[in-house]
Amino acid sequence: MNLEILTPEKKIFSGDVYGVQLPGITGSFEVLDKHAPLVSALKNGKLKILKDKNNHLAYFDIQSGFVEVINNNVAVLVEGATEIEKK
Repeated sequence: MNLEILTPEKKIFSGDVYGVQLPGITGSFEVLDKHAPLVSALKNGKLKILKDKNNHLAYFDIQSGFVEVINNNVAVLVEGATEIEKK
């Protein structure tokens, strides 16, 4: 699936990924390939990009925002993001 992480200033990440773990306002959740359409609010926290079932590509500390999932495209729109670890 395709993932894009965007802030008001710039695009932070764009690429094909296995999945993404997100800090939802009522708890963390994961979006994987062919996920049903979804729009959800996000809180400040850690976002994890998954390369495959057991490995990650990167971690980001994000500020609040939203995620939209439609047609195997995931758009994460946040106030700010800082990469904290990359594999």
